[in-house]
Amino acid sequence: MGAALVTGVSRRAGIGFAIARRLIDRGDRVVVHSWAPHDAGQPWGADDLDAVLAALGSPPHPAGDLAGHVAGHVAADLADPDAPAALVAAACEAAGPLSTLVVNHARSALGRLEDVTADELDRCLAVNARAAVLLVQAFAARYEPAAGPGSVVLFTSGQHRGPMAGEIPYALSKGAVQQVTATLADAVADRGITVNCVNPGPTDTGWADPGLAGQVAAAMPRGRWNTPDDAAAVVAWLTGPDARSVTGATVDAEGGFRR
Repeated sequence: MGAALVTGVSRRAGIGFAIARRLIDRGDRVVVHSWAPHDAGQPWGADDLDAVLAALGSPPHPAGDLAGHVAGHVAADLADPDAPAALVAAACEAAGPLSTLVVNHARSALGRLEDVTADELDRCLAVNARAAVLLVQAFAARYEPAAGPGSVVLFTSGQHRGPMAGEIPYALSKGAVQQVTATLADAVADRGITVNCVNPGPTDTGWADPGLAGQVAAAMPRGRWNTPDDAAAVVAWLTGPDARSVTGATVDAEGGFRR
């Protein structure tokens, strides 16, 4: 049992929610982060945050109960360069010294080459890539070995496996996260912290229209999209005792997706 911060826990259908649930179930004290205004501006819309937290088992268990629970929630706009350090500080205040950081949040953005703007490129880089590095920096600065073996999991997409021509700002920022993973892993290795990156492949979080949903399902050997629980299982392994020899890696958990 340890203390974890999971970013991007804003929708019950999302990967972040499944990760938080998995860590809570194994006994971790989990602080969750969200930024509802981003979801509100997307086609899928924002979820009811109270319902999200209730489904995770909030409010926390009584003081002294060693079972996993939601130790706190922090809303933060990670486009703000000061937000990552403040978020980690708030998580430590709520749950104690952190042993796990899961950087799951993302700014979604469409844009083909002829449509892309400098503003959207900057926004995606700030939220998806810059914030990831600053979160790892703040986590490492506050990490205490007594809290348990340290582990960080970042999230990328499939841009290193094939083109994402319709999502250039997103692909650029997620490519940066994937590329910096090994460097961050080396930076914190001597402190006993692992850093890995997960590409969850096509994951059904309710965003795809019926046409795309069918097209992608046909390209999956199992005949279905991956689920948030599939991604959460990989995160649980990477942050658990059986993966301590794995660091600096990108885990392509795509379920055999045939592009």
